[in-house]
Amino acid sequence: MATTPVATTPVNPTPRTDWREHWFENEEAIYLNLAGQSPMPKVSFRAVQASLEWKKFPQRIPDTAFFDVPNRIRASIAKLINAQPQDIALTTGASSGMSGIAYGLSWKPGDEVITATGEFPLQYATWKPMEEREGIVVKIVAPRDKYLDADDIIAAMTPRTRVVSLSLVRFDNGVLIDAARIGAACHAQGALFVLDASQGAGAVPLDVHAMNVDFLVSAGYKFLLGPFGTGFCWGRPEVVANLRPGPFYWMAAQGMEHGFSAMSFSDPKPAAGAKRWDAAETANYFNHAALDASLDFVLQVGPANALAHCHNLIEQLFDRLPKDRCIPASPLDRARRGPYACFAARTPEKTVALYDKLRKENVIVSLREGNIRVSPYLFNTERDIDRLVSVITT
Repeated sequence: MATTPVATTPVNPTPRTDWREHWFENEEAIYLNLAGQSPMPKVSFRAVQASLEWKKFPQRIPDTAFFDVPNRIRASIAKLINAQPQDIALTTGASSGMSGIAYGLSWKPGDEVITATGEFPLQYATWKPMEEREGIVVKIVAPRDKYLDADDIIAAMTPRTRVVSLSLVRFDNGVLIDAARIGAACHAQGALFVLDASQGAGAVPLDVHAMNVDFLVSAGYKFLLGPFGTGFCWGRPEVVANLRPGPFYWMAAQGMEHGFSAMSFSDPKPAAGAKRWDAAETANYFNHAALDASLDFVLQVGPANALAHCHNLIEQLFDRLPKDRCIPASPLDRARRGPYACFAARTPEKTVALYDKLRKENVIVSLREGNIRVSPYLFNTERDIDRLVSVITT
C-alpha cells in the first residue's frame, strides 16, 4: 500500500531540455500569462490524478498521508527561499498570509504602515481596515520618477514607521524592487519588512536572509506552478515568537507530528514556529499534491534559469515592438525587472483595442493598469513572441 498520495516522476531537466514537453500541448492559444495563472505541468496533473484515486477508495489513505505532503511542501519552499521548514506556514494564498501577519502583530495608535501607489490590491485590502481597527496610519508612497525604487520608500520612513509592505515584483509594470536595501533600512530603525513574492517566487532567486525580510508571503498558482488556492507564509522566527496568540488549525497542535493519537484534545497548544498559522486542511490532496509536484519541478529547473529564459524572451519582445505604435511600460534594464514586462500603445484607447485584438487572435496576455502585460515561461519560445508582434503589426 502506498504511504503517500503522490508518486512523482523525476523531471531531471537539463539546459537543453525542450521545456514544452513538460506541459500538455496548447493548440488553442499562445499563452503568455504566467503572472496571472500558470498552466499545470504534466507531472503535477499526474499527482492530482493519483490523489483522486485516494478519494475514490479512502480506506487506502494511511494516517501518515495527512502529514507527508505538507511536510514535503515545507521542505521544498525552504530550499527555494533559504529558510527552515518549521518557519513556513501553508496558506491558501498571499492574502491569508498577510491577514495572519496583520492580526498577529501588536499595534499602537499612530503606527505607520508604508506601501506604494499602484500596488496590488492585496496591500490596501490588508492594511486599510487596520486603520479603523487599530488606529494605525497607512502611508501610500508615490514614485518620484517613472518607476518606484528603494529611495522612494526609504525617504518616506519616519520614527513612527512600524511596517513596510510591498510586492517584490509589481503586478502593473514588472518592476523588481531592491528588497535587501529596503529591508536593511527597516531594520536600522526597528521596523518590519513584509514582502509579497507572488509575482516572483519560482522565477526569481529568493533568500529571505539576504533580502532582510521579516515576512514573505506568496501565492502558489503563478511561477510556483501550483493550483489556485495554494500559497505560503514565511516568518522570521524571533518575530513570529512575539505574535499575538489566536485560534489555530487543530493539526498544527503540539504533538501532532507524531500522529492523531498524540494530540491533547482538552487543552491543545500550538506547535512552535510558523505552522500554527497554517490555513485549515493542509492535507488537501488535490491542491497540495499538485503543488508538491510543481515545487519539485521548480527546484529542479532553478529560478535563475527560469528568469534568464523569461528575460531573453522579453528582450526579444522589446527589440521587435513597432516603435511608432507601442512603448515599453517596464524598465529596459533586466536587472530592474521581474520575469515579465509590460508595454502600451500610444493612447489608452489604442492599448485596450490592441489587447482585445491579441485576445481575439488567441495570444493570451493581461491588461493591467492600462498596460499590456506579457508574462512568458519555459514553455514559450521565440516563435510565440513572433506571433505576438505579428498580431500587433497586421
